[in-house]
Amino acid sequence: MGTAVRGLPFVKRCLRLYVSPDSMLVTPRLDIGKLMPNDSTSHTVYGDGWEQIRLTNGNKLHELGYKGKGMLIAVLDAGFQNADRIPAMKAINVVATADFAPRRTRSIYEEHYHGTMVLSVMGTNKKGVMVGTAPEADYALIRTEDTDTETRAEEDSWTMGAEFADSIGADLINSSLGYTHWDGDSIGPWLRSLNGCSSFISQSASMLASKGIILCNAAGNEGYNKWHKINIPADADNILTIGAIDRDSTIALFSSLGPSQDGRVKPDICGPGVNISVIDGSGTLTTNNGTSFASPIICGLVACLWQALPTLNAYQIINIIRASADRNKWPDSVYGYGIPDFMKAYNSRNQSQSQSH
Repeated sequence: MGTAVRGLPFVKRCLRLYVSPDSMLVTPRLDIGKLMPNDSTSHTVYGDGWEQIRLTNGNKLHELGYKGKGMLIAVLDAGFQNADRIPAMKAINVVATADFAPRRTRSIYEEHYHGTMVLSVMGTNKKGVMVGTAPEADYALIRTEDTDTETRAEEDSWTMGAEFADSIGADLINSSLGYTHWDGDSIGPWLRSLNGCSSFISQSASMLASKGIILCNAAGNEGYNKWHKINIPADADNILTIGAIDRDSTIALFSSLGPSQDGRVKPDICGPGVNISVIDGSGTLTTNNGTSFASPIICGLVACLWQALPTLNAYQIINIIRASADRNKWPDSVYGYGIPDFMKAYNSRNQSQSQSH
C-alpha cells in the first residue's frame, strides 16, 4: 500500500506515523483508597497546596475573589484515572471529555493516572487538605497520549485535542506532554528542529494564541539527560513554556533547558515542580516531581489572572506574565524570564490603566 501511494503523482512523501500493538486499550478500574493528608506545616485552607501557590503570589488573586470562575481549561494528557470517582475531586466542574489518542480506551477515567495528578493541582477544592490554583474553573479532559508507544501519530492526536478544545470555547490548554524521540525507525525529532515551526505539533501549538487560547506546556524533564533541551511542542511561539523550580526557588536539576533553536527565550517562566502535592489515581494524596506539575500550577493561575483582566487578549496576558517574572530584564536559558508574580502582573495592568485615564 505504501509503495502504491508513493507512486501517485500528487504525493510528495509518505511517513509511517503509527503501528498499533492492539486495537483498543482495556484497563481495569483501580480501587480508590481513603484520602490521607501528608504531614504538613500548613494550617491554611490550602492544606498541602499552600507552598504551590504562595511562591508566585497566586493566593493574592484568590483573596481578591479570582479563582478561575468562568474560565475553561482544557487538559491534554494520557488519562484521568478515577478522576470521576475520587471524593476529594468531586467538586471539580468537568464540562467535557474526549479521547483522541492513537488507541482509544473505553473511558478516559480508566486510563493512566498522570492526568489525574495534573488536574488535581489546578481543580481540587478540599479545604484544609488541598486547594488547587484554579478551583472554580471549568475543565475539559482530553486524552491524546498513548503511554505504551511514542509515535508521530501523537502529534496528530495532540492537534485534534487542541482543535476540540478550540471548538468548545476553551480559554486555556494545559499540556504536560512533550516529545524528544519516536519509537522504532521513525525519524526525529532533532535538536535543530526546536524552532517552533519544524514539527507539526509545534506548528499547531504556535497557532493557539491567535485563536484566543493560552497554552501552558511543560518544558520537559530532560535537564540531566542526554537530550538536555526542551521538547516539542515546548519550542512553540506565543505560548508559556514552564520550567520547574524547587521550594527554595532554585531550578530543578531535571528541568529542560532552552533556548529555542531560533534564539527565543525558553522556558518562558518557571513554577513549583519539586515535591508537589498531588492526588493520584488511587485517590491518595502524595507528592511527585516534574515540569508536568509546574505547568498546571501556573496554568490555573493564568486562568485566575485572565478572569481578573478579561479585556486582555492571549498575547497580552502572556506578555504581562513574562514581565512580572523576577528575571525579566536578564532572561536566560535555565529560568527563562524567571518566577512570575501574579499579583505584580495584576497590579501592573491596573496601574497602566489608571495612568492612561
